[in-house]
Amino acid sequence: MHTTTSRDGTAIAYDREGDGDPLVLVGGAFSYRRYPGQVKLAGLLGTHFTVYSYDRRGRGDSGDAKPYAIEREIDDLAAMISAAGGHAHVWGLSSGAVLALEAAAAGLPIRKLAVQEPPLVVGPADRRPPPDLVQRLTALIDAGQRAAAVRYFMVEGMGAPAFVPALLRLMPGAWKALTGVAHTLPYDATLIRAYQEGCPLPAGQWASVSIPALVMCGDSKETPVFLQHAAQAVAAALPDGRLAQRRGLGHTKALNAAAIAATLTDFLTGADAAARAGDNHA
Repeated sequence: MHTTTSRDGTAIAYDREGDGDPLVLVGGAFSYRRYPGQVKLAGLLGTHFTVYSYDRRGRGDSGDAKPYAIEREIDDLAAMISAAGGHAHVWGLSSGAVLALEAAAAGLPIRKLAVQEPPLVVGPADRRPPPDLVQRLTALIDAGQRAAAVRYFMVEGMGAPAFVPALLRLMPGAWKALTGVAHTLPYDATLIRAYQEGCPLPAGQWASVSIPALVMCGDSKETPVFLQHAAQAVAAALPDGRLAQRRGLGHTKALNAAAIAATLTDFLTGADAAARAGDNHA
């Protein structure tokens, strides 16, 4: 384990492995650097990149200075990029995708950006969470009801079927890991709150993010419609963005590390661009 220090003095814990261009992984809700899917993903990517997988603030071995603010999470990612040598590729999942987008818009030195299924609501007919999601989650955490917070976030926040948390409770290790980071769920809800009002993205949103960007999304059999709409909208909003939608890039179940690593590697090494150029030439 390594640590770096964010601007407010918070210690951010991370693991580093592999060799090559630096790549920082930004997990979503419930994720942390030792999450099995993220560990496997880092291992696969380590054959091409130096991978930095970190605990977002409040999780794992990282600190948790109060009060929470999105700007502090951006500072945390800036500290990680500094630890990686000053410039890095960045991949973000779910709420971590939104954090990565906000960080890129803030001007962090990101070489290429990949975001996977940002949980935005971009259409009035798409499902959206309760407007008081942050407040409800905060109240549950303050009352010590961590299990209830997990259930509420999954079902009311992200639209998972009610049986999902019930099934997860039958797996003590998995449930303990989920409830162990439940106090950070209001952070994730805060990150995505501005983009879950059921409206199109504001005109010019992320127009300043001119770096090459890939928006990853699962196909219609594994990804809810609202996440597909969100991925399409984000790809269209980024000046140099494009969409990769295919089986294995969803995140409603365990991460498909092999599919994610293959897609990321092709994008970050330029193999996908070379393939497209060859197709166009033919």
